Amino acid sequence: MNAATPVLEVERLTVAFHARGRSAAVLNEISFALMPGETLCLVGESGCGKSMTALAIMRLVPPAGRIEGGSICLRGADLAACDEPALRRIRGNQISMIFQEPMTALNPVYTVGDQIGESLRLHQQLDKAAARAKAIEMLRSVGIPAPERRVDEYPHQLSGGMRQRVMIAIALACDPHVLIADEPTTALDVTVQAQIFDLLREQQQRRGTAVLLITHDMGAVAEMADRVVVMYGGRVAEEGPVADILARPAHPYTRGLIACLPELDPAPGDARPDLAEIPGMVPPVWERGAGCPFHDRCGHAMPRCTQEFPPMFAAGPQHRVACWLHEGAAP
Repeated sequence: MNAATPVLEVERLTVAFHARGRSAAVLNEISFALMPGETLCLVGESGCGKSMTALAIMRLVPPAGRIEGGSICLRGADLAACDEPALRRIRGNQISMIFQEPMTALNPVYTVGDQIGESLRLHQQLDKAAARAKAIEMLRSVGIPAPERRVDEYPHQLSGGMRQRVMIAIALACDPHVLIADEPTTALDVTVQAQIFDLLREQQQRRGTAVLLITHDMGAVAEMADRVVVMYGGRVAEEGPVADILARPAHPYTRGLIACLPELDPAPGDARPDLAEIPGMVPPVWERGAGCPFHDRCGHAMPRCTQEFPPMFAAGPQHRVACWLHEGAAP
């Protein structure tokens, strides 16, 4: 595949949930592209649609939900149009996902070796002995000590950090083109978080995998991302190179997220500033109107913001923002 061709391209993806006679769009025309070998971060508060985007890409939307529009192209194949047998050949093979909480994602009644070997036996047709040998190799590659012993252990016998390493081993076992990491350091202490991010970066560089990293941690964004997509209320608010987003955020929501970061090292003689906050809460899906979903929390809101969602305007080279404050800039 040409390096200039996206390995994953999401175009106008819309997902709606239907329950108790009501329908609500949780994702509304989401578009972005992931290039080979890059790390793209999806950023936003809880409830902004980040994890639902990942589930939609994997075609794992819960039963009440439905993909109602758009495409999800993985190396030219539209996952939104694939049937279940085709998805079974793709998931875990060409695209894999690391879930937030490994204790609930791992099966408690199977050894970690069996769980790593499952995708190897399905996608690479390895026999049981060869799959076990590859599982040991994968455990060693993700930094688990004594892999020959750990391969026969169960998830409850491992620490939280080791369980997350097992999840990474499962996801990378078949060398997928795309790895989705959904808050991969949730509930881990700070030291282990750093180790997991180092491991993801090392594995990406070794294998050339494209990574879609979902997080609300702007520190992780600064450390890991090549590009950033900021989501709010089920829509894309801003996207661009990480250096531009962090240095010149264009959307009021992005500026609010960055302002919420504590300043750990103020200039000599300066008082440590108060921690900023974004007033209000992310609106429930059934209360989102046609306008910008951030309007009721935005200090720059205009009447138009409540009536019409803005298109993408240019905020710099390869930097786009969905905000009426930038109207007039070419998309």
